[in-house]
Amino acid sequence: MTETLVRYEDPSPGVARIVLALADKFNAINPKMIFAVNEAFDRALADDTVKVIILAADGKHFSAGHDISETIDEYQADMQERSPRVSGWSGFLEPGTHGWYASEKEGYLESARRWRNLSKPTICAVQGKCIAGALIFAWVCDIIIASADAQFSDPVMTFGMPSVEWLGHPWELGARKAKEFLFTADSWSAQEAHRLGMVNHVVEREELSDFALAMAQKIATKPAFALKLAKEAVNKTLDIQGQMNAIDQAFSLHQLGHSQNFRLFGWGMDPTNVPSLAKVPDQDKS
Repeated sequence: MTETLVRYEDPSPGVARIVLALADKFNAINPKMIFAVNEAFDRALADDTVKVIILAADGKHFSAGHDISETIDEYQADMQERSPRVSGWSGFLEPGTHGWYASEKEGYLESARRWRNLSKPTICAVQGKCIAGALIFAWVCDIIIASADAQFSDPVMTFGMPSVEWLGHPWELGARKAKEFLFTADSWSAQEAHRLGMVNHVVEREELSDFALAMAQKIATKPAFALKLAKEAVNKTLDIQGQMNAIDQAFSLHQLGHSQNFRLFGWGMDPTNVPSLAKVPDQDKS
């Protein structure tokens, strides 16, 4: 039986809801989920009756971030298989080769860029833990609503990486708090995220879905073209300030981190401080 990764819902006229549906795996993000989310966004974008899109998740936690349970060869092969933008690249097990770079670029950077620039307003509803790669899903949305128990973290510094692939941190938190967030790998509360301006609203867990839907319904009463123009105006302001150039440059540094780890440890991450990573089979480190 085919596993349901993402559920598409029509909760209200003018509103589409995309739901991460792997609660039993804490909505861990793998290539299949990334492209399922992309297809759901495309579906909502193509539907002229949809004016606002909600991104939500089943279960206790929004997402545990990248699923690293797959072997590197399985992960990269899956990413390449699922995207014509990546197919044809090869050598994904070796540091610095096109396959690894192209797969991550398409799967994380370019997918995020498309979602960030969708012509319809997007709202992300976050509960529980939102870790590493899951931050990308939230940050590319226009509005973030968090439950009071939500916690945000990017712990990849522990794995010998500078950040996740989409360096939204300085834009979401400010430069000094972004450095603290990255350097310490600490988990920050919804209240702290709200104080720093990363989160629009914090609500009780049981109110999260209704609150997000009510906001979407309110936005959906506005003219669609005006919403598109307003979103583009704000995004272009960030672009002029250098946001996308900075994120592109940071992605290159992310890849340098992988290459350094391959050189030192034979794998894309540093397993020194993470016992579970140290147990990666030898064939995955080749």
